[in-house]
Amino acid sequence: TGSGQQSVTGVSAADDGNSYWRVRGRTAAVCERGTPVRCGQAIRLTHLGTGRNLHSHRFASPLSGNQEVSAFGEAGEGDYLDDWTVVCSGTYWVRDDEVRFQHASTNVFLSVTGEQYGRPIHGQKEVHGMAASSQNNYWKVMEGIFMQPSEVFKAEQYHAEL
Repeated sequence: TGSGQQSVTGVSAADDGNSYWRVRGRTAAVCERGTPVRCGQAIRLTHLGTGRNLHSHRFASPLSGNQEVSAFGEAGEGDYLDDWTVVCSGTYWVRDDEVRFQHASTNVFLSVTGEQYGRPIHGQKEVHGMAASSQNNYWKVMEGIFMQPSEVFKAEQYHAEL
């Protein structure tokens, strides 16, 4: 069932080499490398291995019947259904904090609840969109390459008027 687009799955291993996603600016927006991501900002997540974007639309997911999440586009190019809003506390998405991603067009939260696929991707969990926020839609960066904030950001964050 579903759209026929590439499935997005979750695994328990924090160091799975196929689980790397690049944070980019929302569709048709410029986002300079190293710029801190603000809570409430729209972003795209592009899979490093395939160059496809995390995508959602109003199709039912195959296992849970929630909203399908798929990988869409080529070489990071896709459409407005690739945009996700970062939901976090504070001003910026901080490396060690848990965060939620809410689909910018349909308002579902990126989630994984434990439904597992059989063959050919045995043991991988279905990633889908859920209408309500819950424990199933918190995400945390486990590893990756982190860019240092630019000098402009550092000055903005620590500057004090005398």
